[in-house]
Amino acid sequence: MTARGLRMQYGSREVLRGVDLDVGRGEIVALLGPNGAGKTTTIEILEGFRKRSSGTVTVLGTDPDHGDEAWRARLGIVLQSWRDHSAWRVRELLGHLGSFYAPYGSAARPRPCAVDDLLAVVGLADVADRRIGTLSGGQRRRLDVAVGLVGRPDLLFLDEPTTGFDPQARLEFHELVRTTVAGEDTAVLLTTHDLAEAEKLADRIVVLAGGRIVADGTATELAAQVVGDGEVRWCRGGAEHRARVSDPTAFVRELFARERRDGMRITDLTVRVPTLEESYLALVERAEQEAGTGTEMGTGTEAEAVPA
Repeated sequence: MTARGLRMQYGSREVLRGVDLDVGRGEIVALLGPNGAGKTTTIEILEGFRKRSSGTVTVLGTDPDHGDEAWRARLGIVLQSWRDHSAWRVRELLGHLGSFYAPYGSAARPRPCAVDDLLAVVGLADVADRRIGTLSGGQRRRLDVAVGLVGRPDLLFLDEPTTGFDPQARLEFHELVRTTVAGEDTAVLLTTHDLAEAEKLADRIVVLAGGRIVADGTATELAAQVVGDGEVRWCRGGAEHRARVSDPTAFVRELFARERRDGMRITDLTVRVPTLEESYLALVERAEQEAGTGTEMGTGTEAEAVPA
C-alpha cells in the first residue's frame, strides 16, 4: 500500500496536507495522532470509502477510487464500533458474511476462514449460538475483529481494535494479530490512542499531525527524533551527579573510562531517555505549532469538519 502527496480538504479546512505513507506485505504499522489529525480520513480514503482531494494512492495494486468487489474482498475492516445485526447469532452472522468472500478464493489464498476455527481464535467459541445483542462489550469487540478476519484479508484495517478489552483480552488480541494475521503475510494498518499497544504490536509507528506525517519508525527511532537530551545520574566519591546529554551511551562509556583512569568507583548509575509518550507528545506539539493548527490533545474530532 502506498500513498503519495495525499491531500483532503473540507471546505476551507485542509485536513491532509501531503501525506506519504507505505505499508508493506506482512507489516504491522500503527498510525498515531491527536483527535482531528486526519487518521480516520486517511483510513477511509485507503479503504475506498472517501474520495481524496488530490494525491496518488495504490492499495493492493489498485486505486481505491476504482476498487471493484474482488478488490474489496481482499480487505478486512474493523471499525471503532457498530451496532447492527443484534438479532443474529454469532456463528450465523460470521457464516453469512463469510459466504460473500467464497467466490474470490484461490488455491493460494482460500476464502473465507472456517467459522468455528475463527470463533476459537477470537475467544467466542463458548458464545457461538448466542444472539449478538446479548454479548458483553468485550465479546462484541471480539466479534468486530472476527468480522474483519473472516475473509482472510491481504490488508487489515484496525480502528481502535482493543477498545473495551480487559488486559488479558488485549494481550490475547496482540498475539492473534502477530501469529494469525501477520503469519499469513497480511499487512495491518492500526489506529490507536494506546501508545503502549502501538509500541508492543507495531513494526513501525507513524505519527500524523498538522496534516502531515511527522515521524515514521520504531519507538526507539521516534525517541531519537525528539530534540531533547537524555539524563544520566550517578554517584562518585559519595557525591551525587547528574548530566543532560544528547548521546547517553557515549557519555556513559566516557564515564567508565574516567572511572578506570581515576580509580574512583561509580555507583547508582541510571540512564533515562525519552519515552514513546514523551516523544509522541513532543513531535505532535512541534508539528502543530509549525502548521498553526492549534489542535489540542484530546479535543476536537475530524467529524466536526466533515459536512453532514
